[in-house]
Amino acid sequence: MLTIWGRLNSHNVKKVAWLAQEIGVPHRRIDMGGPFGFTPAYLALNPNRMIPAISVEGGPDDGLVLWESNAILRYLAARHAPELWPADPATRARADRWMDWQFHFADAQRDAFLQCVRCPAEQRDPAAIATSAGASGQMMQILDSALASQPWLTGADFGIADVPMGVYAHTFFTLPIDRPPLPHVERWYARLRERPGFAQQVMIPLT
Repeated sequence: MLTIWGRLNSHNVKKVAWLAQEIGVPHRRIDMGGPFGFTPAYLALNPNRMIPAISVEGGPDDGLVLWESNAILRYLAARHAPELWPADPATRARADRWMDWQFHFADAQRDAFLQCVRCPAEQRDPAAIATSAGASGQMMQILDSALASQPWLTGADFGIADVPMGVYAHTFFTLPIDRPPLPHVERWYARLRERPGFAQQVMIPLT
């Protein structure tokens, strides 16, 4: 049994919960972090005081504990759905770069998210929102150029490279911010929204 530790309104937890559902891995999720705090049992698994983490009971990986969301995605794909992570080293590397690039995008979008979602309206900083929206919009134009020549970030087919940015794309298109024209990203996002795991684990109200 796979246990996912973390609250679902976390971008990084959404990634893992979505992929677990996407590939049909039996799992349970335990709320952790934010208003739920951190239990001593959780901190024994992940002393970083961050989410998510996973633990595995039974099977060949019994006792495995992992943290860092994208490392978890790679493990789940390698163990349960290797078709989602290209075997060819060069193809895999081209996919992996988008998983790492997502963290730069998260930095760009962070202020817009925090200001628009987690800050009371009367305390919001319009300049910080505009700066963050502009920075994330510029980065999305890079993504748009990449998706002009291939349907998925992993390549010809959906794969784990689409998961991290898919989660952040939902926030990008949900926030009340100005966005540049992004026709290829919009088509990719529309395809993501058709996937049941994305709809159920990612497309929840931003909180």
